Amino acid sequence: MPAIHTLEPERRTLHGHFSRDLPPILTIDPGDTARYRTLDAGWGTQPFQGGNYAPRPRIFETDPKLDAGHALIGPIFVRGAKPGMTLAIRINDIRPGAWGWCLAGGWNGSFNPQLGIGEGTQGIVHAWTLDAETMTGRNHLGHTIKLRPFMGVMGLPPNETGVHSTSPPRFCGGNLDCKELVTGTTLYLPITVEGALFSVGDGHAVQGDGEISGTAIECPMDRVDLTFDLPDDFPVTTPTAKTAEGWLTMGFGEQLNDATVMAMEGMFGLMCRLLDISRLDAIALASLVVDLRITQIANGVLGVHAFLPHGAVH
Repeated sequence: MPAIHTLEPERRTLHGHFSRDLPPILTIDPGDTARYRTLDAGWGTQPFQGGNYAPRPRIFETDPKLDAGHALIGPIFVRGAKPGMTLAIRINDIRPGAWGWCLAGGWNGSFNPQLGIGEGTQGIVHAWTLDAETMTGRNHLGHTIKLRPFMGVMGLPPNETGVHSTSPPRFCGGNLDCKELVTGTTLYLPITVEGALFSVGDGHAVQGDGEISGTAIECPMDRVDLTFDLPDDFPVTTPTAKTAEGWLTMGFGEQLNDATVMAMEGMFGLMCRLLDISRLDAIALASLVVDLRITQIANGVLGVHAFLPHGAVH
């Protein structure tokens, strides 16, 4: 019978970088489920106060190099996972904690001169109270917003030596910041290392495409329920997801054109398999039924995802 494993945020389970040399905190079989509770991206255990930005203390001792990035739980070793295979992550449930925050300027390089947020800008924080029953959030200014929670970081380490930042998304996942990765979605990642070594963190209560200020509503998650599998005959070259509404493929690059090409190459390959058509046929049909969306502009490299609605072509 598939097992359910529970993981809590503690010093043993947390890390702030990707590395193929990180020892796994848990070994599971395909079909098993991991049930997490996570910190917010900034290793926070208490909410911000609304107003001007000021750093919060961390309750965990952190290494300035190894824990410089998002607070991630993992890695998990999946038995039978080998480089060249695909890891499927089914998102069963995501439940936000009671509070969250977003900001403009003043933290983690979230200055953007093009938006009038320069190095000298005083950062401002919106403090949010979150209700997981009604899936609504209310900030300290009285604004109310509908929540759509997802995890900003889900990924595997590159098959390269050294310590790798959690900030940029990669072909093997990471800081994807894609708002479509909600409950009910299955994410497919190319496996880079033996065991996959999957990590997750960076809870988002809600985010718009683009993540314009550099933050979503950043929040702890009371529950993140993920089931892992190793599907046969489903090769992917870039993060790919099946949502309730359709299929999407992701691309990343220094320029939006580069990210777009990566996303579309993934989509052409997907359409060839799903529809049993040639690449040229896929390109022709994609021009009619596939939408391109800006995933994020906040992570050093830019993100684009291509979206194919279910039933758009038979």
